[in-house]
Amino acid sequence: MLMPATPDLESKVDALANDFARRAAEHDEAGTFPFENFDALRKAGLLALTVPPALGGLGGGLRAANRIVNGIGAGEPSTALVLAQQYLFHFRMLRNPHFPQALSEEIARSAVAEGALCNMLLVEPELGSPIRGGLPATIARRVEGGWRITGRKIYSTGSVALSWIGVFARSDDADPLVGAWIISGGSEGVRIVESWDHLGMRASASHDMIFDNVFVAEDRVVDLRPAATQQKPDDVVSAWIATLFTTIYDGVARAARDWLVAFLHSRRPSNLGASLATLPRMQEAVGAIDALLYANRVLLADIASRCDSGAAPPARESHFMKLAVTTNAIEAVAKALEVSGNPGLSRHHALQRHYRDVLCGRVHSPQNDAIRLDAGREALSIIP
Repeated sequence: MLMPATPDLESKVDALANDFARRAAEHDEAGTFPFENFDALRKAGLLALTVPPALGGLGGGLRAANRIVNGIGAGEPSTALVLAQQYLFHFRMLRNPHFPQALSEEIARSAVAEGALCNMLLVEPELGSPIRGGLPATIARRVEGGWRITGRKIYSTGSVALSWIGVFARSDDADPLVGAWIISGGSEGVRIVESWDHLGMRASASHDMIFDNVFVAEDRVVDLRPAATQQKPDDVVSAWIATLFTTIYDGVARAARDWLVAFLHSRRPSNLGASLATLPRMQEAVGAIDALLYANRVLLADIASRCDSGAAPPARESHFMKLAVTTNAIEAVAKALEVSGNPGLSRHHALQRHYRDVLCGRVHSPQNDAIRLDAGREALSIIP
């Protein structure tokens, strides 16, 4: 039985989000990682949401994870991104029959006891994202008792706080194998290059990570397979990925909407003699934003509910949801900027930060062009 998104959980998330929002501008300005947010999430037990109760976790499903990540995304979205990666890592680890059981339990129990964070690192300077094909440049060499890993990963979200790092790499065989090598965050040879200086999601510490001849024991390698092997898409995993990355940016859009509503009520131009909220043009704009966010809420809830009920939609539908919700979120924040004028663009106000953050929703894989291309090929029976 999956833990639902209960009223107690929702009130806890809202309180945390409000607390995180008070420091969001400071972390955005400085590009600093919000360690204190993760202390609060650990104390609330939310870093172990997707760990099963048998291992001390909450046993939460996608509906609960969606609610938490969405709420935290409204408060401080970089925190929500790291949290989404945490939930995905644990969910995929426990779903994977090839993940070494002892290692899986060790990682899960560390999340419960210590709030240990984890992430799977895929992207490289030359390759980009492996979802579009190609072999990683990160190399694993066989040595006595295990492997030695050498390479560089970029966009390593949460880098400064990770206890467990999954590294997508290839072996140095003539016919290379690919897989994930699981590395402890404090391992010798692991180094962080503080390269992350982004337009949005500035507090996510998505720095470069260097792996210099890092030892990985034989029993800490997952899904080792020939590079030419095509993995069959997993509809359940696709639903989780699409939902948890996308709901962050819906949360950002909801924060932007709330900022606009408060601004329109508080702004009283002397020549109007009333608040901007009394103007039909502003009322129509807020109504347009609410319509976009209503559609988002329905789409996110539908995918999460179907997944938790054991009837996950085809991956194509989850990807359509991602495309629609991300587009709606960006449009909603853009509309808020349009009607707020110069105040919305001022660095003294949160709206400009929400806009910078929401634009990052486009970069998560699969990206919009790939979603549309795959759908069009399927509709037209075109085999690439």
